[in-house]
Amino acid sequence: MAENLQTTRPADEGWTTVIRPKTGWFDIDLQELWRYRDLIIMFVKRNFTVLYKQTILGPAWIILNPLITTVIFNVVFGGMANMPTDGVPGFLFYMAGNTVWTFFANCVNNTANTFVTNSQIFGKVYFPRLPNKAGTHHCDGIQAVMYLIFWVYFFATGSGVTFTLWVLAVPFVVLEVMLLGLGVGIIVSSLTTKYRDLAIAVGFGVQLWMYASPVVYPLSMLDNSPRLRVLVQLNPMTSPIEIFRMATLGTGTVTTFGIVYSLIFTAAALVLGVVLFSRI
Repeated sequence: MAENLQTTRPADEGWTTVIRPKTGWFDIDLQELWRYRDLIIMFVKRNFTVLYKQTILGPAWIILNPLITTVIFNVVFGGMANMPTDGVPGFLFYMAGNTVWTFFANCVNNTANTFVTNSQIFGKVYFPRLPNKAGTHHCDGIQAVMYLIFWVYFFATGSGVTFTLWVLAVPFVVLEVMLLGLGVGIIVSSLTTKYRDLAIAVGFGVQLWMYASPVVYPLSMLDNSPRLRVLVQLNPMTSPIEIFRMATLGTGTVTTFGIVYSLIFTAAALVLGVVLFSRI
């Protein structure tokens, strides 16, 4: 029927938009992100409002969640397990890793469940799906501001923390982590249309991924375990976390291999995610 409409009602007869299914592997219209920018803003506002609706503390949870997690990490891994922190204050060391990881984890989780949580909207009205993916991919900069406040406090008290030239790379680290989270999230959300188990498993998988990343331990701790160190370096999140610590704490292990590998993995995940999303 759609083919008949396109044949009998061409553009010169008044039709300006033709809606047809996209079935090709590379039938992707990235310009939709810009054309539907108002829709993206609406999705961001809606998700933020729904998340904290009917809560007592509201957006304060944005601060409480990473703060409580950092305190627990400091007590368990720093106090009980006595893990090294490369000579910097443990609280700030764990908060640095947790800030980067929370940004990534929220991006993956919010993007991965898009099709499941918005299935009713998809079935009622037509709109491009890619802007919806971008609209769910939002994370708050409040945690970064909170980290900066604690950093200033430790710096003022003479704790030995300092900014390095790597701070110039922080905007690129943020962009890479965002794109990596978007790519991984799109891959998972595309597969959840057929395998709903992934929607449940993604939260558990992200938690396991965290312990495979140098969030609660420095990469230098694995110097005596070459094989384990190589495995951790194959984690695309290792390099962004270490760069962020090097930039704001003056400590960390940053290698050319880690940077290049992480960028290649991010690009591959993003391309695969967008292609798979368009196909499914």
